[in-house]
Amino acid sequence: QVQLVESGGGLVQAGGSLRLSCAASGRTFSNNAMGWFRQAPGKDLEFVAAIIWSGTSTYYTDSVKGRFTISRDNAKNTVYLQMNSLKPEDTAVYYCAGDLVSRRTVIATTPRGYDYWGQGTQVTVSS
Repeated sequence: QVQLVESGGGLVQAGGSLRLSCAASGRTFSNNAMGWFRQAPGKDLEFVAAIIWSGTSTYYTDSVKGRFTISRDNAKNTVYLQMNSLKPEDTAVYYCAGDLVSRRTVIATTPRGYDYWGQGTQVTVSS
């Protein structure tokens, strides 16, 4: 059974940092793109960041560029999201997602581009 398990969420003051982790099990994702999405209360699921299978290309939504960094460790089957300079508007449940297609070179930025999802981790940024 394939599982993606997020961790690292919590409560932080504005300007602070958090590092989210997404550990995969049940299959290797070393040849698959991985992404992070978030959903704030009353809002739709929003793309945050993604990284291709090799780690050589990343993509971010405009609101997090320069503050968030996505990375991966294929040996550990884990993807990370380093979040710096957090703002109250970053408050949301953050979800990790994995692509089923191997070695895709075009990063998907919509939920439809991903086939595996974690249960989510809450990030709350206080002002």
